[in-house]
Amino acid sequence: MALEVIGSGFGRTGTKSLKAALERLGYGPCHHMHEVAANPEQVIHWQKLAAGEGVDWDTVFAGYRSQVDWPGAHVWRDLARAFPDAKVVHTTRPEEKWWASFDKTIGKLMARYADLPLPPHIRDILTAWNGLAGKHTFGGVLDDREIGLAAFRRRTEEVRDALPASRLLVFDVSEGWGPLCAFLGTEVPDEPFPHHNLRADFWEVLGGEPA
Repeated sequence: MALEVIGSGFGRTGTKSLKAALERLGYGPCHHMHEVAANPEQVIHWQKLAAGEGVDWDTVFAGYRSQVDWPGAHVWRDLARAFPDAKVVHTTRPEEKWWASFDKTIGKLMARYADLPLPPHIRDILTAWNGLAGKHTFGGVLDDREIGLAAFRRRTEEVRDALPASRLLVFDVSEGWGPLCAFLGTEVPDEPFPHHNLRADFWEVLGGEPA
């Protein structure tokens, strides 16, 4: 099984909602950070990448038909080359809303995770993420609004520059089923577009938001 849909958008751009939508449309299972958290054997792949080692993408994504969210979004260029028939969905949202969400979730978690009572594999994937997106996308600075927004804008520009329009959908999940289904050539489900991973949802899976 090869990836048919690749997600290049940052976390906190509706990736959990997109995961649910893709799975509803038949592109499941969909790889997401939640999948890594639920499958500790996944962590070694991202540790290798953070250490500068190569991995086999067919092995990393064995059994998955789609991928969204970090850590996979960090290697979107590699995935686009490895799976040339896959379409790319780049999730985005109003940048100030993205920063407000990122700052109170991922940014806060990465500043505090070393002191939190997390399972070892969760701690390991966060360390790997820090060596990948944290270092290379944000320059190791996760608490600066201007640096964060610059990285957010840059990713969208890079994806637009790298991929033909026929292969890319820049998508805000608030747009609902229409653009996504038209891009993938699927029928629009007769149900609301899924809406997941509010701030409370993010912290719930980690045992609650630290004070």
